[in-house]
Amino acid sequence: MRTILYILRTSSMSQMQGLALGLFLLFFLLMTICIDRAKAGRRISLRSIPAFAALRELMDRAIESGRSPHFSLGVKGIEGKDTATTLAGLTMLEHVSDRGAVGDVPPMVTVADPTLLPLAQDALRRAYTRRGLAERYDPGRVRLVAPEPTAYATGVMDIFEHEKLAGNVMVGAFGDEYLLMGETAAKKGLSQIAGAADPQTLPFIFTTADENLVGEEIYAAGAYLYSWPEHIGSLLAQDWMRALIALIILIGVIIKSLY
Repeated sequence: MRTILYILRTSSMSQMQGLALGLFLLFFLLMTICIDRAKAGRRISLRSIPAFAALRELMDRAIESGRSPHFSLGVKGIEGKDTATTLAGLTMLEHVSDRGAVGDVPPMVTVADPTLLPLAQDALRRAYTRRGLAERYDPGRVRLVAPEPTAYATGVMDIFEHEKLAGNVMVGAFGDEYLLMGETAAKKGLSQIAGAADPQTLPFIFTTADENLVGEEIYAAGAYLYSWPEHIGSLLAQDWMRALIALIILIGVIIKSLY
């Protein structure tokens, strides 16, 4: 009897592994096709995400006013489960730095993890170098505030109180300390764009930010801000796979209900 149960379990696991492999190969095929279409210049429509449009508008206002925006990369670094979130924040920082270099209003960047300091400085440096303005690059625009979340939030709040800023952008891994910073910026009347993947942080973002990026939306920055074919292809393939999986689940529920 035990042998029979073991064979059944093994068979079930093999089927699940085969299904997972099949879905992965299908996703890879879809992504390859979508990337090729994007590289070929085919017209591809992406659903509107207001936060990315608001980010461009914020930088336009910053250039007009001559005031820099503040950009927070969160309280985590580039290791552990929050790596993808932090890298998404760096992608958005690069876009803000590019726009800021045009009007010489580089963002004031704050980090809590020492591993992010050179990466954030490099993003700012590359922006000025691409514009042929390498001599204007100032590494002091990126500040390591404090490695402890509450201490970091306190330092950022002090910046909001004493610096004249064009707005506040916060994209990365945050915890409860986000509310301290977001509420202070809101009281100062700063336009805020924020994004996080942690569900526990999202209520604070909804409460304080003018525009928000919810969960996986922050990972779409490369597609929306730079129109990189690889990012667009990956985004479209994910949407197709979601639709397919939802359809499979729906068919399974119908079959189970009928039989």
